[in-house]
Amino acid sequence: MNVPAARKRLTLTSRKGLTWTLILAIGLLCRYIDVQIIHNSTYSKRFSNQFITDRVLQSPRGTIYDRNGNPLALSVTVNSVSADPTMMRAANVSPEEVADVLAPYVRISKEEIIKKLNEDTAFVWIDRLLDVPNSNGVEAAVKTAKYDFIGLHKESRRYYPNDTLLAQVLGFVGFNEEGQADAEGKAGLEAALDDVIRSNETKVSIYNDAAGRPVFESVQSQFLPNQEKSVNLTIDTTVQFIAEQALDKAMAETKASSAAMIIMDPKTGEIIAMANKNKGMSKDINKLKFEDYRNNAVVSIYEPGSTFKPIIASSALAAGKWQLDTVYNDTGTILIDGHHMKNWDGRGSGKVRLLDILKYSINTGMAYLGTTAGGDVLTDYVKRFGFGKATGIELPAEGDGILFDPATMTKLDVATMSIGQGIAVTPLQMVQAFGALANGGKMMKPHIIKSIANPDGSIYKEAQDVEQGQPIPESIAKQITDILEKEVSEGGGHKAHVEGYQFAGKTGTAQKLDPEHGGYLNGRYIASFIGYGPVEDAKFVALVVIDDPEGTYYGSQIAAPVFQDVMTQLVRYYKLSPTRSKPSKDDAKQSASKVLSVQRNGDGSVIIPNFAGHTYGEVRDWVHEARLTLKPDGTGYATSQDEAAGSTMEAGGSVTVHFSR
Repeated sequence: MNVPAARKRLTLTSRKGLTWTLILAIGLLCRYIDVQIIHNSTYSKRFSNQFITDRVLQSPRGTIYDRNGNPLALSVTVNSVSADPTMMRAANVSPEEVADVLAPYVRISKEEIIKKLNEDTAFVWIDRLLDVPNSNGVEAAVKTAKYDFIGLHKESRRYYPNDTLLAQVLGFVGFNEEGQADAEGKAGLEAALDDVIRSNETKVSIYNDAAGRPVFESVQSQFLPNQEKSVNLTIDTTVQFIAEQALDKAMAETKASSAAMIIMDPKTGEIIAMANKNKGMSKDINKLKFEDYRNNAVVSIYEPGSTFKPIIASSALAAGKWQLDTVYNDTGTILIDGHHMKNWDGRGSGKVRLLDILKYSINTGMAYLGTTAGGDVLTDYVKRFGFGKATGIELPAEGDGILFDPATMTKLDVATMSIGQGIAVTPLQMVQAFGALANGGKMMKPHIIKSIANPDGSIYKEAQDVEQGQPIPESIAKQITDILEKEVSEGGGHKAHVEGYQFAGKTGTAQKLDPEHGGYLNGRYIASFIGYGPVEDAKFVALVVIDDPEGTYYGSQIAAPVFQDVMTQLVRYYKLSPTRSKPSKDDAKQSASKVLSVQRNGDGSVIIPNFAGHTYGEVRDWVHEARLTLKPDGTGYATSQDEAAGSTMEAGGSVTVHFSR
């Protein structure tokens, strides 16, 4: 072997290898300089476009609580579901099998799931932002099936733990362009408080894996930053549930198009419950239609009918244009500007006073009272009661109502307003006005927000009870309350009577307005009842409105029982002691031991005695001797009377006495 020649060939080969290695190294160095220095920005941009996705993420909205700290609306972390069809095929799993597993928990059909899984892609959304039960369900199902190609991504969603309870008050939120549901409030308090509780948007970069699938865990730490401000409402969830349950029952029985109820504390103006029900409304919050979120208790206007009569009566009394003992001779009809106005039953009641006019809802008497007081005076007082303008509650789209212009009112306009027609009010305005009757004449502004708290728990803002003035003196409020209590205990509102307690109230039945052609809709009515109590220390003022019922449509028949149902439960819930009882036998004997004698004043008028405990025959004989007429209620011993003991009455007047065995 020629050793020198072999060494020469090895040297040449080594030199060639070294040369190529050097050339390769120089090439790599040049490429590195080109990529990292000369064209760094270009290649970085390409890399980012391929492996990084920019997304706008939302921090959770602030929580809304009731007055007792129970959450009504909050943001929770739920699953969004994605799939990798390429991995599914590699795992030899059919789209049909996967659809069977996912379909019970997502909002699309099996056919739609299969279609998505057949796409030629490494990433596809199946469903976003599942509700809490389905979010938990799909997580368990995917884990059991061991589907590595199904992705579950944690995202924030608005959650209403009581489902549709208080839905019209709370409202809902919309979706942003990223498909997230903690974006802008679209109705109710979610819209009204949007600037306070709305979540913050954060732009972040999400890395994708080699297959282009988003790696959501890369931003998980940024996805749930600190909560926003929280809101405490005046609403009591238990009372709200009681009210909505009662309305559900009424809707089922009357087949009405809608119903609403408001319960307010007359001393503070705090709204304790605000319930709305619409015909065909789903009990699943995910299936509510946009129109189901209409808050009729605040937005709708309607003619109040007879429930407006106590407002007119108290206004005339406060203005000195009418007295409790003013006598009106009711013939059943009254002529106003050439128009005959009749009572609801077409009958006359003879000589009556304000007690009878309100208790028996005598239209002719109210028309005469109203025209006697005058349009200017009544409109002034009606505005003092808050009608004709929004109350200012913290809810969107509140109505103003409609009143006559006193400068152009005719006598007929005054008469129709006096019976609650020709004007329009909101349910909330009625509750505010009757709150004044319940609160000794002082009217409080309705409000539904109790306080707003910062994320650290400190108070950002605390609501103050606001007095809206005193439209009538305390004495007038007391007089009207006494009359309205008899309306409930003995008159047309007796179906609102709460056993053991004294409540005051008024029934109402009004024809529905025709919004398109004007006038009224034939055979279409709104039934209502508004009341408050217990009268000695009123805790609640409440209005029930039933819109367009089928069959029976009188407020005394279908709205008053709803009031009774709710108040019977509330006096127990608030543990209020009964205040009303029948007189004892000893009291009856003591009263009966006093002889009923007729005593007259110098002008011939008679002084009304205390009839309590006396028999029906004794009262009848006294009334006959006094040259009056008796309107008895029941038989046995006298328990109460409409005309106060010590008041006076002229000959020919009538006395109403209530008896019980």
